[in-house]
Amino acid sequence: MFCGSRVVYVVGRCWCIRSIRAEHQCLDGLREWSRRLEPAMIYADQRWIGDHGIGRFARHVLAGLDYRKVPLASHPAAPFDAWRLARALRGLTRNDLFFSPGYNSPLFCASPFVFSIHDLSHIYCPENSSPLIRLYYATVAKRACHRAASILTVSEFTRKQIVEWSGVPHEKVFNVRCGVDPGYHPEVEPHNLPFPYLLCVSNRKRHKNEFRVVQAFAMAGIASSMRLVFTGEPTAELADCIERNHAATSVNFVGAVAEMNLPSVYRSAEALIFPSLYEGFGLPVLEAMACGTPVVTANGSALPEVAGDAALLVDPTSVEEIAGAMQRIVSDTSLRRELRRKGLARAAQFSWASTAAKVGELLRENLIPPEVKGCCDPHP
Repeated sequence: MFCGSRVVYVVGRCWCIRSIRAEHQCLDGLREWSRRLEPAMIYADQRWIGDHGIGRFARHVLAGLDYRKVPLASHPAAPFDAWRLARALRGLTRNDLFFSPGYNSPLFCASPFVFSIHDLSHIYCPENSSPLIRLYYATVAKRACHRAASILTVSEFTRKQIVEWSGVPHEKVFNVRCGVDPGYHPEVEPHNLPFPYLLCVSNRKRHKNEFRVVQAFAMAGIASSMRLVFTGEPTAELADCIERNHAATSVNFVGAVAEMNLPSVYRSAEALIFPSLYEGFGLPVLEAMACGTPVVTANGSALPEVAGDAALLVDPTSVEEIAGAMQRIVSDTSLRRELRRKGLARAAQFSWASTAAKVGELLRENLIPPEVKGCCDPHP
C-alpha cells in the first residue's frame, strides 16, 4: 500500500513499513499493487508436528508463526497427498503463502510456497526407499524444488545435496539449522537404569548402523563394566546380531522413550554412540551434548558439521574404529570431562528460537510480491 515515500506490505497479520526510493515508475507499480492487495496469510502444514526429527522442527518453527492450518487429517507423507494438498489449498491467491516444514508440496498451487527437505535419505539410502518413493522424488519433489519460492534445509551438507540432485541455484536453498530444546540440560533428573551404559538413540533403520555398533561393543571388551542401551524395541535381525556376538546379557532395549524422558536417558549415559551412515542433521548428537553427555559419532554426512570439535569422530564403516572410540571414552575420565565441556559449549550455539526466527524471516520475505520486493531494494 502506497504511503508517501514508504510502502506498507502485509506480513502474516502484521503491517510492516520499509523506506523505498521515491522513483516514479516504482510508485506507479506500488499504486497498482495496492489496488489489488488483499490481506496476505501464511498457510502451514501442521500435520508434521510430532516427536520425530521433522516433527520437532515443525513444532518449534510453527509455535511462533501466525498461520492457518491445512484442513487435512491424512499423513503428509501418504501417497497422493500432493493431490489432496493441492485441493485443500485451491482457495489461496498469489498474495498468500503455503509453508511445509516437511518435504511434501502441492501438485499445483496458485500461491507461492516454501517447503523443507531435511535430508535425501530416500535417494541416497536405498533401504529407506521404494519404487513409489523414488517416483515421488523424481517427479513431484524435484518439480517442487523448481516451482518453490524457497527451499529450507538444516545443514550445509544437505543443502549441497539438494542443489546437486535437483539442479536449482544454491541461492534458492536456505540452511536454517535445527536447535535443541531448553529441556535438554545437565541438571535433569537421572534415568533409573541400575547400571552404567553407552546409549544408542536409534530407530532400527539400516543407515543407523546398529549392527556395527553391536559388533564394536562386543569387540571393545567392556561388557563386564558397561551395558549398551538402545531406544526402541529389537527387530529379529538385530536380536540375532546380538546373539551372534554373544552380547545378549549386556545389551538392553528401553522401548519407546517419551520426549519428556529423553533428556534423563541422555544425561545418565556414559556416552552417546551415534556412528550413523547418513544424517541430514543428527539431533541426538546435539541433544546429548546439551545434557553434558560425551558423543561418539561418524565423520561423514552432516554429523561433523553438527559436532564440530566436541565429539570423537569415527569412520562409521570401521567396526575397529567404533570399538576403539568406545574403549577410550569408557576408560579415559579426562577425555569424557573435556568432551562434556566442549559439548555443552557446542550445543549452546544452536537454539530452536534462532531456527524459528530464520524461518519466519524467510517466509515474510516470500510474502512480498516480486515487483514490490524490487521496489523495496535500497540498492538499485
